[in-house]
Amino acid sequence: MKRKLYQTMIELTNGRGTSTVLQKIATSPLSRYLIPSYTKLYAINTQEVSKSLQQFSTLHEFFTRQLKEGARPIANDARAVVSPVDAKIESFGDITANHQFIVKGKSYRLTDLLGKEVRAKAYENGKYIVFYLSPADYHRMHSPLDASVVRQYTLGGKSYPVNQAGLTYGKSPLSHNYRMVTQLQHGTMQCEFIKVGAMFVNSIALTNRSTQWHKGEEVGYFTFGSTVVMLFQKNDIAFEASVVQNRMIRVGEPFATML
Repeated sequence: MKRKLYQTMIELTNGRGTSTVLQKIATSPLSRYLIPSYTKLYAINTQEVSKSLQQFSTLHEFFTRQLKEGARPIANDARAVVSPVDAKIESFGDITANHQFIVKGKSYRLTDLLGKEVRAKAYENGKYIVFYLSPADYHRMHSPLDASVVRQYTLGGKSYPVNQAGLTYGKSPLSHNYRMVTQLQHGTMQCEFIKVGAMFVNSIALTNRSTQWHKGEEVGYFTFGSTVVMLFQKNDIAFEASVVQNRMIRVGEPFATML
């Protein structure tokens, strides 16, 4: 009953109309007056932000803020795969032989997530990790490793919340939300960098459209709270001992080592 009620509420409040209203509020010049209270509510470290609060013209501009140079050191070990976002490690582990993994008791099929069975099959018995970005987090995305962009495409329509309630009661938001899938290649290693939108249909913006990504460089940002899912093939990586569910991780910190 709780699940059904939650889903009904989201269906009513998360259409294009309501999302557009929320977006207009966040991009309104008047929203800049909300920035100080927003930073206090979420205990945001304003010392690392690239400019003063008074220089932001809207709440949305602050939400997609950049940081001062050096605020996020990038692990320099060539074999390290680093976090592409500031986020909570929501879930991680093994992908089954049936191309599935579980988050909040909900099973996700890679075929749904990636759009094609042949793409899903490449990751059977591999590894997955899910990063959740809260409204408090820095929302720029960075490359997790030096890699070539093999392909990049979008899937999904409406976007449901990907917070705790959304992952628990929503309609499989990771595999049904609007999302951008980027396939990366590092030597013989292949991985998927999946950016999952929340609330706004087009909530993912790219700032790097080149086919060569360098570890730690900015590649885009979320215009609302969201989630990143990464997939790795069998025997390609091992998670760091520091990777623990619900632990916070920041851009540039290693979460896996290439084998």
